[in-house]
Amino acid sequence: MPGRASDPGNSLVHFAPEVRDPVVYPIRHGINPPLFRVFVSWSDGNLLNVACLQAPSPVSNATARAAEPEADIGGKVVEVRLGEGDGEINEEQRRRIAYGSVPAFAMLQSRRNSLSMMSRMASSSSFRNEWWQHVLEYSNQIKDLLGPPRLPSSSVIEDSKVVLQQIEEPSSLKAAWELMEIFYVDKQSSAWLPERLVDWLAGYDCILARTETAIYSKLVNVQKKIVKIQVIEDDSEYWEGISSALAVGWLDVVVKLLRLHGSYQLDQLGNRETENGLVEAVAVLVSTMPRMRADLPTGKLGQCCKTKPDFVKAWEKWRGHITKLECSAFWVQCGHRQTREGLRNLLQIMLGNIKNLTTSTCHWMELYISHFLFIRPFSTGLEGMHSLAQKCMQLKPSSNSSGLIGVFMGILGGNTEVVLAECSKAFGPWMVAHAMELLTATDDQADILLHEERYNLGGISMEELHRLVYAQVLSSHPLTWQIAPTYLASCSKQGLGLLEVLLYRQSVHNLRVTLKNLEICRLYELENISACIMKIAGVYYWKHGRRGSGIHWLQQAQDEVRLNRIAQQLFECIGKSISDDSFKQWEGLIELLGSEVGTAGGLEFLHKYRDFKRSLQLVHDKKAADAARQTVESLVQLMRSPSTPRRFWLPLLHDSLHQ
Repeated sequence: MPGRASDPGNSLVHFAPEVRDPVVYPIRHGINPPLFRVFVSWSDGNLLNVACLQAPSPVSNATARAAEPEADIGGKVVEVRLGEGDGEINEEQRRRIAYGSVPAFAMLQSRRNSLSMMSRMASSSSFRNEWWQHVLEYSNQIKDLLGPPRLPSSSVIEDSKVVLQQIEEPSSLKAAWELMEIFYVDKQSSAWLPERLVDWLAGYDCILARTETAIYSKLVNVQKKIVKIQVIEDDSEYWEGISSALAVGWLDVVVKLLRLHGSYQLDQLGNRETENGLVEAVAVLVSTMPRMRADLPTGKLGQCCKTKPDFVKAWEKWRGHITKLECSAFWVQCGHRQTREGLRNLLQIMLGNIKNLTTSTCHWMELYISHFLFIRPFSTGLEGMHSLAQKCMQLKPSSNSSGLIGVFMGILGGNTEVVLAECSKAFGPWMVAHAMELLTATDDQADILLHEERYNLGGISMEELHRLVYAQVLSSHPLTWQIAPTYLASCSKQGLGLLEVLLYRQSVHNLRVTLKNLEICRLYELENISACIMKIAGVYYWKHGRRGSGIHWLQQAQDEVRLNRIAQQLFECIGKSISDDSFKQWEGLIELLGSEVGTAGGLEFLHKYRDFKRSLQLVHDKKAADAARQTVESLVQLMRSPSTPRRFWLPLLHDSLHQ
């Protein structure tokens, strides 16, 4: 792509003119200062080669030089990777994702083209109704590629003291992708959006715990203490972990932790009957909490309500039971202070007490989701979600401004450009090129924004621009250039032109690369480019001494001009001496060229002379009865043919008499 212009309005790649904080990349070159010069050049992908040269040493004598061996070091070249990657995904995984996403992307583009043709005969509404389902299928394929599902709140039944599954943690890339799917693609989940956010946090709260304290890290600590402490209900972290899990709707974890209470032990039931009854009552209330969603996954607790009227009715009944238990006289009879206070704190959380919710949550996103569970359970759609998020950020300030948070806030603010900018900044061109399909699945304004042709972008749309940028990243690496044509072909304005440039840039000395180029040309019906590549390969092999391969590629390209020149060159080389050794040296190339090429330049004579020599050999070996007659006929044809130079008449007669 072109470099950055002085005027942002004239550049092909749009950039914000405002000055941003510079990004500092540490360079560990190991050279003693001062540095004499630093050279920077692009390498593959987003890598920079930085050459650091050491300043000439003022030490002149050999003894001093021996004392300073570093003075002999001329410099060092180091690689610097650009971007804000946190090391979650290594280079090998990125290539796997890049290759794995190509079939899903290509299939979606094919379906888009088919539906576009059908929509010309039908209404556009039918196109929208069918299109988002295809995008949802595409999104699920990409999610599977980004990693297995992560459910940290699900319990393991085999071990009663294990409340969290120990599996591979997900990446921020997948977390951001699933957020965009929830808000932009899946129409079916729009009615129970809060529950989708609860499931999302259950799978990705461990990402927040990497840089800040989160409920996931709290529960990890609680799980470690369960094994060591005999009377777990005496520990304050036990009750804090339960209240935190309840605040974000991890009901199965709450119930499992409550059932670890000491009053459930057989030797304690007689002395702590009232206490155990209160614990069990709260556990039953938690496990029967109404949840407005289509279904509940295996192992999840709660009362599933599919319609809003059923949910409102169940919610009021459930809240009534909580209020009744809150006013019960059994609390006075509970002699264990930690249990009494812990259980009443859980009731206050279920009643939506903002003070208790704020205390029980760690990150503002956890507080945000707890609002939809206990304070605003009947909320639907995006109304008021952005202002609520800002309020939660004020109550729970966060020191980490990660790309995932930026994407989330951009989604809540309904700003497509902010979402794209945050995706590009945090996750790179791959994310932007593939996530645009999600942003435009159901949002007409985003669709117009991304597909509108812009003058300051050279007449192309933002969608095409981001695809071209991603294709360029793929093209810059020898292991990924062959998948770039899939994205270039989807760009109607400049894609095919850049695809032609990409194919011409590939070296022809590698047969596999050449065959891959030709296969790409066949897939996208680029016959002219295919012919040019074969011509280039033919000339390359001919000039480098592989004459048979050169002739083969020129024949495939049907390059009559160059084949005639080769035929003329062969005739001139052989014509200087028509001895057997000279002819045998070139006979294979003559056979490969064929008799239809270069007849006017003398190749016809060489083919007839080949037939004549074969007939003479048959006469000598006595393998054919009519070989002598064929030899005579071939000799007569050669002598009469105008293509036979006169200087060959005497050698021909000599060969006949000698035989």
